[in-house]
Amino acid sequence: MFSFNVFHEPVRPFNTQYRCYSVSMLPGNERRDVEKGGKIIMPPSSLDHLARLNIVYPMLFKLTNKKTNRCTHCGVLEFVADEGKVYLPYWMMRNLLLEEGGMLHIENATLPVATFSKFQPQTEDFLDITNPKAVLENALRNFACLTTGDLIAIEYNDKIYEFLVLETKPQKAVSIIECDMNVEFDAPVGYKEPEHRPATEEESQPAFTDVELPPPDSFIAFRGKGNRLDGKTKGTELPVAALNVPPPRRGIPDYDYEIGTLRFIRTTKTEEINNGKPSEDSFAAFSGKGWTLRQKGGN
Repeated sequence: MFSFNVFHEPVRPFNTQYRCYSVSMLPGNERRDVEKGGKIIMPPSSLDHLARLNIVYPMLFKLTNKKTNRCTHCGVLEFVADEGKVYLPYWMMRNLLLEEGGMLHIENATLPVATFSKFQPQTEDFLDITNPKAVLENALRNFACLTTGDLIAIEYNDKIYEFLVLETKPQKAVSIIECDMNVEFDAPVGYKEPEHRPATEEESQPAFTDVELPPPDSFIAFRGKGNRLDGKTKGTELPVAALNVPPPRRGIPDYDYEIGTLRFIRTTKTEEINNGKPSEDSFAAFSGKGWTLRQKGGN
């Protein structure tokens, strides 16, 4: 009777090094879609290696620059890079303090789903956007994960906006794929709250000295009196603010107006020009003429 001892080789994690380059160095057409997100382009051999490993999907990776001990996390967009090379967004290389052709250590990672994140805009221009939260949420669709301390970049209206990831929950590195995440903003760098200067006593009180009060017999809206059923009277004295309303002026339509012309009429009173005598064009109520169909003195 024979017995066999079968030893299963433990599954090795994906752990390797590549030379990294920015997306602008990628052969072929320009790939602006890679610069807008937080995903990298890896070689086809890495896909074959990952397929043989028992990893958790979606594929997330931890990127580490061992020379500076800087690290971040990302997803993968495609497996079309040249062998031994990976292509990263420029903002990611800047966070890792990497130069073109530098060595980058990559290993697969498993991150919890994000529940909260807080960002700080690096310029005050972001406040000019009508709905900044919607703009950021739409841009984060191109990201797979977030890492506290990263300085990410998004593009909106042909302009680049940078954000510092101040906080993420439940951990410092989280996955944002198909998650319900609360987003908050901190004040932009260099932003100062406007100073509220208390109004002085002179500014708080309205000045009535320069206002010409209307004559007492002029028309003032809502100046009438009311009668009560119980016979009691109520004071109808108007406040001083109501007396400051100038009396309404009655306008005269310009029957000789021609389309496309402008007339500039001076405000000087016609009585002053004519030495106190009313002009022929001055307005007089009920001064029009009437016409009748019946002729006077006719047959």
